[in-house]
Amino acid sequence: MIRIAKRAKMSKAKSAGIRLLAILLALLTSAVLIVLALSLHPLDVYIALFKGAFGSAYRIREVVESATALTIVSLGITIAFKMQFWNIGGEGQICMGAFFASFLALNFPEMSKPLLLTLMILAGMLGGGLWALIPAYFKAKWRTNETIITLMMNYVALKWLTYLQFGPWKDPNALGFPKIANFADNAILPEVFGVHIGWIFALILVVLVSIFLNHSKKGYEIAVLGESENTALYAGVNIKRTIITAVFISGALCGLTGMIQASAVNNTLSVEISKGIGFTAIITTWLGFLKPAFILVVSILFAALVQGGSFIQTAVGIPQAVAELLQGLILFFVLGCEFFIRYKVVLEKPLFNVRRGTKE
Repeated sequence: MIRIAKRAKMSKAKSAGIRLLAILLALLTSAVLIVLALSLHPLDVYIALFKGAFGSAYRIREVVESATALTIVSLGITIAFKMQFWNIGGEGQICMGAFFASFLALNFPEMSKPLLLTLMILAGMLGGGLWALIPAYFKAKWRTNETIITLMMNYVALKWLTYLQFGPWKDPNALGFPKIANFADNAILPEVFGVHIGWIFALILVVLVSIFLNHSKKGYEIAVLGESENTALYAGVNIKRTIITAVFISGALCGLTGMIQASAVNNTLSVEISKGIGFTAIITTWLGFLKPAFILVVSILFAALVQGGSFIQTAVGIPQAVAELLQGLILFFVLGCEFFIRYKVVLEKPLFNVRRGTKE
């Protein structure tokens, strides 16, 4: 008889060993696939994967830009997840943050650069926060399912940007192409060491979110509410206010990412502004165990994996589907190992019923 039992608290060394074993098994399984399906040497593919992520200044820049967006959105999602508010609406909150920031960029291009960028940052955070407030209010008021509502609102936000791009915000100078005009230089974030300044925002936010969750009263209330609503009520936590505050901050960080993507990466607003970051950040949030420092590391590694996977398609001649399969295998093993960290498989001998003479 096989039974699944929850483990007692596992030591950090043992859990790290299980995760390392999962990564090694993922690489081994991928190596078998590479040899059998492609007749290539696995080591050549893995070296190309590493070079694709860190082999040049341009590739490192791409990794840092992707990791920046993933980190900030993951930090926002972490705040909601800590409260067990399942915010699946990062995509929509990114879009609305980009929309609010783009409104200022397109309508006030002559404003001084420091002032315009500051207002765009605030507007982006406000847009994402307000978009997240809708499901937060429904949850606090009527106990609705936030997973469904936040997920559906992603498509509303995306269709809104599509309407703007093909309608009122369409650039008349784009020769009929459905495109929104590029931002003026005043609305573009500056670069630091060849990468837009958003990476500094990400590092600062890792520290601030860590302090907020672990050393502030509101962070304590969020954690208590996530553990048990009854305990939170007993501790005097205002449930509705805590939900609305936490989810607003969660959406604001996603909205900040939208502003960064529009200003520093795309230099305009478009329907591709989110690039699936909102969904990918859910994975990095869980892999980072809802801890800001771990989330930063996981985001960098995930961005490197994606960038390297794109590179090996041309460097080694691997089809896109196989490159994505390799990425999926690694994620499958890494995510799957969490089951063995939290649970154990117990083999029990069936009991012998003396009266019936049968096994139970």
